Amino acid sequence: MKTLKIYYINTNYINYLRKFDNRVAYNKTKTRPYVGVVYTFNNQTYFAPLSSPKPKHLTMNNRALDMFKIKDGELGIVNINNMIPTPISCLTEVLPLVKDKQYRKLIIEQTTYLNNHKRELLDKVNFFMLKYDTNKLSKRTKDRCCNFRLLEEKCKEYEKEEVAI
Repeated sequence: MKTLKIYYINTNYINYLRKFDNRVAYNKTKTRPYVGVVYTFNNQTYFAPLSSPKPKHLTMNNRALDMFKIKDGELGIVNINNMIPTPISCLTEVLPLVKDKQYRKLIIEQTTYLNNHKRELLDKVNFFMLKYDTNKLSKRTKDRCCNFRLLEEKCKEYEKEEVAI
């Protein structure tokens, strides 16, 4: 299994996907860009956005299907419900670009934790996607999810357009 890394995602690609699904989160700003962990699921590269640590993460239920707590929420969460299929060309590894020592320390801690628990994360993603594909998520959970199948189609179209340019 590959080592997980944390990436920035291209704003143009995010804006492209938002035309089709408004649950795709915006890239915030240069100082607070969209970061996430990248993995392959069913031969598709997926970007799962991270949420920075917040007090509410400490009390969230570990059994929630649509998120993965990083160190019991101390280091944030992975938002499984908002993961998006992503061309590799739209990703840039975060760590080599981070200058701020405190932020760099957080990224290293998150990456280390995710790699030490990647089997748990990927098992949770697989279970979540099985529930999604078989329409066995609660309405409340499903309403928080991106439309994965539509976004997979749009990702393929984007890649074709990118190659044509």
